Amino acid sequence: MFTIEVLDQLAALVQRSPDDLYVRWSRGPHADLSASGDQRSVDGLTGLPLPGLSANPLRIEPWWGDRPVRLWVARRLYDYRHLREQRGPGVRPWVLAGEERGRGPDNEPLVVCGRPVAWIADTAMRECEDIVDAEATTDWGPLHRA
Repeated sequence: MFTIEVLDQLAALVQRSPDDLYVRWSRGPHADLSASGDQRSVDGLTGLPLPGLSANPLRIEPWWGDRPVRLWVARRLYDYRHLREQRGPGVRPWVLAGEERGRGPDNEPLVVCGRPVAWIADTAMRECEDIVDAEATTDWGPLHRA
């Protein structure tokens, strides 16, 4: 997999991809995609196996209009950046092309990965934090349960 170093690369990928793209926070495809083809996340509250990998869509919603794609992808990364620390060493964001199979307990898509696409570098993550912090108001923040 190649590595996305800057947000403009991710924005361009999202704009030109014919596939539904998702971002997943994990130790990567090697950890998530078993040889048996079993792709499952686990509900953190109950321990119940879920029918797909928990991921977040990168597809731009129609209501976004002509706003910057760069801001859209920055927010998609920013909202879940806490998962790196929460899930432990080696966890990082990566992009996958996949098919939604259901919804998880937090209403997140549960996806079966058709193709791993790219890692997202720390440089792109710092860039997304700068972009979102510049836009944010005091009554808005990431989706972190603390």
